[in-house]
Amino acid sequence: MNKLFATERRQLILNILREKKRVTVKDLAKYVNVSEATLRADLNILEEEGLLTRTHGGAVLNEDLPAKKSFSEREKKNRESKIAIAKKAIDLISHKDCILLDASTTSLELARLLRGSNKHITVVTNGLSQVLELKENPVINVILIGGIARMGSMAIEGLLGKSVLDKINIDTLFTSASGFTVEEGLTDFNVYEVELKRVMVEKANKVVALLDSSKIGTSSIATFATCEEIDTLITDQNISSDLYNQLINYNIKIL
Repeated sequence: MNKLFATERRQLILNILREKKRVTVKDLAKYVNVSEATLRADLNILEEEGLLTRTHGGAVLNEDLPAKKSFSEREKKNRESKIAIAKKAIDLISHKDCILLDASTTSLELARLLRGSNKHITVVTNGLSQVLELKENPVINVILIGGIARMGSMAIEGLLGKSVLDKINIDTLFTSASGFTVEEGLTDFNVYEVELKRVMVEKANKVVALLDSSKIGTSSIATFATCEEIDTLITDQNISSDLYNQLINYNIKIL
């Protein structure tokens, strides 16, 4: 096995745990080409994130760790909040803008609003659901980023679409995340989609984070945008004064 990045290695550990429920460091060493000391550090980090529980010589999957939800299940969760966030976000889009939408359920609500708008814009996205919505509006140019379509996912993943992004000037990226903290920034669970999201952040002139309050204060496996890279954060509830001040120090506009 080729050497994995830390985020890929931790994803693999979780995949093995989901299958076996319990694993030892020695067993993991058979699958992952790193030292046992590195694996122990990975297990400690995953335990801090609440994804597993350390045992003597290994780890067990947390029984209350939810299975990965389908796109349709995630779409229904906190939908009213996502719609409210999308209504704020659409005001940040101007005539002739070129925007980038990730494949999140929150950006899908923004795509639904854009479907009924008269904004002459270009939308680049890796979201299959976003494309299906936006193609019905004749004044919106839609570009689908190429890549890998995985079973059960409505996102195009991987870096095959990087060549498309290299050729386009993106005004604003609208993106959601599995979690957000000041220390970790925007984080997600799927390391393959995170690869592409990192490129999206790099190519966009501005980054707008669309986060319902359930995402704030939690973190996932891989960071794709730090606080230094975020320009605006849109959320559905007032945040604490401490967090507000921290974000202001990073020059993040809060809506």
